[in-house]
Amino acid sequence: MKTSVLAFGLVAATALTSPAHADKLDDIIGSGALRCAVVLDFPPMGSRDENNNPIGFDVDYCNDLAKALGVTAEIVETPFPERIPALMSGRVDVGVASTSDTLERAKTVGMTMPYFAFEMAVTVNDKSGIKSFEDMKGKVVGATAGTFEAIALENQVKAWGAGEFRPYQTQADVFLALSQGQIDATVSTSTVAQANVKTGKFPGISVVGTAPFDTDYVALFTNREEYGFINYLNLFINQQVRTGRYKELYEKWVGGEVPELTVNGVYR
Repeated sequence: MKTSVLAFGLVAATALTSPAHADKLDDIIGSGALRCAVVLDFPPMGSRDENNNPIGFDVDYCNDLAKALGVTAEIVETPFPERIPALMSGRVDVGVASTSDTLERAKTVGMTMPYFAFEMAVTVNDKSGIKSFEDMKGKVVGATAGTFEAIALENQVKAWGAGEFRPYQTQADVFLALSQGQIDATVSTSTVAQANVKTGKFPGISVVGTAPFDTDYVALFTNREEYGFINYLNLFINQQVRTGRYKELYEKWVGGEVPELTVNGVYR
C-alpha cells in the first residue's frame, strides 16, 4: 500500500515537472521550415513557370506565412485528392491549397477562416452548342474529383436526371478532356477557367457564363487538434487583409474586384 502510494506520488511529481509538449507552431519555428501543400496545376493559384519553379497566389501566400514565422517555405506539390492525406501522413504542416471549408472536411482537419473566395464559371467545348449553364442538361460534363464544383456539378446532373458526370484527377486532365471533346462542358472557378483559356494550350474551348453555385470559400488547414497553430493562421489571414497584402496578391495573380471573405451576418 505504502509502495503504491509512493510510486503514484513520484509519477505525479514527474508529470508536474516535465516540460509541456511543444505544439506544431513551436515545431515549425524550431525546425526552421514550413511545409505547405500546394496544388500546382491550378493557375493562377498554383502552377510552374518556364523554369519549373512554383508560382501563383497560393505559392506567394505560403511564402508570406513562412516569412511571418521566420522560417523557410517548402512548397510540396500536392494534387487535389492528396491534400488532406498529405497532412495526415505528416508530409506537410499546412494546406495552402484552395480547399473548400466543408463541414465534412472539418471532421478530419482544422479549417481556418476563409483566405480566398471563388465564383463558378461554365467552360465548354465550342462544338457542344452549349451557351449557358442550363444547356449542360443531358450533356457529358466533368470536373476535378473532390472539389467543391465537382460535388455540386455531380449533384446537379443527378437532379437533372439526364447526362453524365465524369471525375478527373487534375484540372489539366479536365481541360484536356474538354478540348478533345471527351466531355462537353465543365464548371470550375472563374480564375481557373479564364487562366486555362488564355494559355492557348486547350484550343476550342470558351467560357460562356457562370454556374448558379454558392461562392466557394476556401481555408487553410492543419491538424485539427493544433489550436495554437490554427489561431496563428487565423490571425495571419486577418493581417493579410488589413495590411492590403491580400488585395495586392489578388491584383497580381487574378485581377479585377477583390472578393469579400466575409459572409454577411456571420463573419465580422
